[in-house]
Amino acid sequence: MAKRDYYEILGMAKNASDEEIKKSYRKAAMKYHPDRNQGEGAKKAEEQFKEAKEAYEMLSNPQKRAAYDQHGHAGVDPNVGGFRPGGQGAEGFGGFAEAFGDIFGDIFSGNGGGGGRRGGGGQQVYRGADLSYAMEISLEEAARGKESQIRIPSWEGCATCNGSGAKPGTSAKGCSTCNGAGTVHMRQGFFSVQQTCPHCQGSGKIIPDPCTACNGQGKVKKSKTLEVKIPAGINEGMRIRSAGNGEPGVNGGPAGDLYIEIRIKAHALFERDGDDLHCTMPVAMTMAALGGAIDVPTLGGTAEIELPEGTQHGKTFRLRGKGIKGVRSSYPGDLYCHINVETPVKLSEHQRKLLKELDKSFRDGGERHSPNAKSWTDKVKDLFK
Repeated sequence: MAKRDYYEILGMAKNASDEEIKKSYRKAAMKYHPDRNQGEGAKKAEEQFKEAKEAYEMLSNPQKRAAYDQHGHAGVDPNVGGFRPGGQGAEGFGGFAEAFGDIFGDIFSGNGGGGGRRGGGGQQVYRGADLSYAMEISLEEAARGKESQIRIPSWEGCATCNGSGAKPGTSAKGCSTCNGAGTVHMRQGFFSVQQTCPHCQGSGKIIPDPCTACNGQGKVKKSKTLEVKIPAGINEGMRIRSAGNGEPGVNGGPAGDLYIEIRIKAHALFERDGDDLHCTMPVAMTMAALGGAIDVPTLGGTAEIELPEGTQHGKTFRLRGKGIKGVRSSYPGDLYCHINVETPVKLSEHQRKLLKELDKSFRDGGERHSPNAKSWTDKVKDLFK
């Protein structure tokens, strides 16, 4: 089968920079790495991983890339004259190893440091995966903060097999594929890459007769209660990190972290915008016309605002400091009250009569009672001139 174009494999244009090629390779390697693809589809992922690795090996080396750009695959084929794997090959391997090490750091490291490392007996030791937990709280709880308890999964050593993973009366055996090392070496051309053993998953041992209580894992899944402190001012989508409460590490590696992601319930009165709050206040037509004091709800009670005579629908009043003080804010936000002037409904005959008399008096009074209507009428006239 003909080889695919190296640039196509990495999803790059031929004029891509070295940094762009490296970033694309890192992304492909993390996606298709055998340790991240087990079971169905593992074989295809392994082939794509090898394909991406080969493409990066060639394109990360200036001499090889130049030869490939000029002659295609023939320019970098060691079986074709013109390709010399001497000094420049060693340099290319150095660049590849550096990028490859960075990728393992991204996949397995705890805080950006070293990734998989050797433990006792040559086993590969990996950090546990991080876990995510969605917590829903009210707007009031987000504003004031709270302490809460959550139930999260945890793991304990299996009491049946005492953590060995083997059925009582039996024991684990050394892996014949890696000879107990937990890793195997793969060769491609003149490159040799160390990878986690696919048969023992880096443990260096095989359990012929696994414990039925833990399915050979040596640990059983339980649950535990965790105290969580929600800081005042937290907002939608923010995360709280609980160190060491993720999945346990592999072969004695450190546990991952738990990330608690905050979800805020919709509020009956308020909408949050950063540290500011917005609410809509219904006001009777007569109150808007005559003016007067009204009480506006806030998260801390009520606040009074004075409506001026002739307040129009949609008018917004700003109440300083009546919003929320965010987690990283020095001062609380504001509350914006939007006026919604209500039109009376289900009128009695007497009310209809009074409104008709009032309407007639408005019409007799001329344009001074409806300044917005006059402005709108003038715009319509200008449109049809």
